[in-house]
Amino acid sequence: MRLIGPPCVDGLRARLGGELFARVAGPDGPRNRERIHGTPGPRWFGPERPVRRVHGDASMFIGGLSALLLQSLHPLAMAAVAAHSGFRGDPRGRLQRTSTFLATTTYGTAESAEQACARVRAVHERVSGTTPEGAAYRAGDPHLLGWVHAAETDSFLRAHQRYGHRPLTAAECDGYVEDMARVATALGVSDPPRDRAGLAARLDAYRPELRATPQARDTGRFLLLNPPVPLLARLPYGVLAANAVSLLPAWAAAELRLPRPALVDGLCVRPLGSAVTSAVRWAMSPPPTGRAPAG
Repeated sequence: MRLIGPPCVDGLRARLGGELFARVAGPDGPRNRERIHGTPGPRWFGPERPVRRVHGDASMFIGGLSALLLQSLHPLAMAAVAAHSGFRGDPRGRLQRTSTFLATTTYGTAESAEQACARVRAVHERVSGTTPEGAAYRAGDPHLLGWVHAAETDSFLRAHQRYGHRPLTAAECDGYVEDMARVATALGVSDPPRDRAGLAARLDAYRPELRATPQARDTGRFLLLNPPVPLLARLPYGVLAANAVSLLPAWAAAELRLPRPALVDGLCVRPLGSAVTSAVRWAMSPPPTGRAPAG
């Protein structure tokens, strides 16, 4: 006997999921999804690999925002982003390009992943300049790429372990760092960390280079206080933003002058973060088996 679910519930799920997917993936999202998942051929990562579980989970919304805040603490990386990325003028476009890259390298064919990394390397080679203090930077510098990679990997993993539907085991955490190292190598990172201990050591090694410049604090205010999201989305976005701050290492939040009261964090911020992440996961997942689709 086939069970019929409430059409209004399935309809709500479809509408919310469609709006979220459109915002993250852009107008080319459906076509890119079909190409990424539907093209036959060998992949960098099989279905059993941890990177697929992490990058397919709603916790990435918090992890991605936290990664941007953490990455901003390297003055050279921050200057390059501020001068060349266009994230203020076209934040949705930046989000959509990043999400497509992550989807391609995680789920796409090996050929598509290689091509995606080659395009990013080509862009990096054209990006250079000086910070407001006069220090020179090159986006293709392997050392600078190494910081961006380490901060991103750590943030994504932290978010999944706290908010993910199925947190990884210790061995799977090491596997995730190993998976990310494959992508990092293709992007030009020299000797990326390959387990969680190596990742922690690499982050510690960058500490003397890190500080919150005026550009970093201005970026933090833009991301946390003036996000380019519709009015109705401000409340859930605010919850995600608060949890992105909660996810940061304590020293990083202090550098950015972001308050993080322990009592509020434990009693309010994290529970709300789990609730909103669960709601996003529900909206972006298909109806349970045995439920008739809405419409």
